[in-house]
Amino acid sequence: MVNPVLLIAVPLGLAFAIPIFGLISKRLEKYIPVVGMLFNLVLSIYLIPKALAHPIVVSIGGWSPPFCINLFVGPVGVFFSAIIALVGLLVSIYALDYIKEGDTGKYHMLFLLLLAGAQGVVLTGDIFNLFVFYEILCISSYALVGFLRDRDGLEAAIKYLVQGSIGTGLVLTGIAFIYGLYGTLNMADIARHINSIKPAANFITLALIITGLGVEAAIFPMNAWLPDAHSSAPSSISAILSGIAIEVGVYAMARVIFTMFGATDLLGFIALIGIITLLIGEMSALKQNNIKRMLAYSSTGQIGLIVFAFAIATSYGIEGGLFQILNHSLSKALLFLAAGYMIYRTGSMEISSLEGMGKKMPFTSLGFTIGAFSLVGLPPFAGFASKFLIVKAALIKGGGLYTCLIVLALFGTVIEGAYFFRVVQVLYFKGKGGTLARQEAPFAALLPFLVLVLLIVFIGVYPGPVEHVLNSAASEFIHRIAYIQGVLR
Repeated sequence: MVNPVLLIAVPLGLAFAIPIFGLISKRLEKYIPVVGMLFNLVLSIYLIPKALAHPIVVSIGGWSPPFCINLFVGPVGVFFSAIIALVGLLVSIYALDYIKEGDTGKYHMLFLLLLAGAQGVVLTGDIFNLFVFYEILCISSYALVGFLRDRDGLEAAIKYLVQGSIGTGLVLTGIAFIYGLYGTLNMADIARHINSIKPAANFITLALIITGLGVEAAIFPMNAWLPDAHSSAPSSISAILSGIAIEVGVYAMARVIFTMFGATDLLGFIALIGIITLLIGEMSALKQNNIKRMLAYSSTGQIGLIVFAFAIATSYGIEGGLFQILNHSLSKALLFLAAGYMIYRTGSMEISSLEGMGKKMPFTSLGFTIGAFSLVGLPPFAGFASKFLIVKAALIKGGGLYTCLIVLALFGTVIEGAYFFRVVQVLYFKGKGGTLARQEAPFAALLPFLVLVLLIVFIGVYPGPVEHVLNSAASEFIHRIAYIQGVLR
């Protein structure tokens, strides 16, 4: 069997090899991320049936857990790994023609480092290495947000850096407390001994880690960095930040809450925070006239819905949350990539400047529309299946709290539909005249659009295969004893 450590080693190694390839040919640099992510996607798909049959535990250094660094490649790990590789591959293809300014070699190197960090976070079984990979992801993100070196980009990057550094500082402090309390950094070993310490000490540690991770996950009120970062970064990076980075933050929170601490007592409060995040994100998006800021605030709203789904803490709830992560990754990547070339054609990020783009860039506009409809949850797109699962989970859970919260979540969906339908109206039903001639995005952009559209439609029509994987992934979060036994066997 191919060693899953290659999912981390290949993008990491290729990132540092890019300067060497650049000495051979500058034109060669931009193809390296495509090769790396294609390899990761093929390997992730290859590992899915194996991980579903039995989780793969990789021990590094010749020792057995908990005395070594280990990878845990279960249904959750391969699910996130496949998403990271898929979105990373499509965005890297898009960037072939889109990224032309600045030091493109550094861009592609940082891009691969970000993806390597994301892969490490979702596969590691060691809490300190989760922090290390998380830092690789964050530092690469800071640099990529300011890649164009314009005033807005640098300002956004500095804001992101300051807030992100505070968040990672809190995470590191929490990890230091864990090591002081338990004398181990292996997540399964920590989970095994979690009840041997007074609840107050565990609560403080958990609060530090969750608050820190909440910054990268863009959960209210730690989401102030997100609108500026998403709107100022190149659209390819906005797609990665929204489609991968913040979801990885949510994964890390779920792994800590469910697997390490088994903190089910806090789930009602977390559900409430999720709905507050959803409503603030959606209402903020409704007021925006800048298309990328609108999409950024929309990401905050989507993350709130995902957090709420996880907080239901049933098989249906976590499965719905994971399905919504998949939907959001595909749809938001499609939206940012489509918006990128519409902005390039018009020279403006204002929604009003997109009038008539449905005729001037029909395929790009169609891609944007399908991404928007999927996020809203219209059939037959992927978002309908994911939101249906979340509503079903909340109703089965019952109780006054979850019933009220799901009503608020549906109200947030109405707001979401309002601002996305407004954009679709601008694309297709305004600006019949216009001065721009019809000119589509290049093939390197249309290919990712096509793949994302087909996936969104196919998953929406045939959700069964995806639900099979997600059901196993949900079980991994719920049955923490199986995780502990799988690692410490």
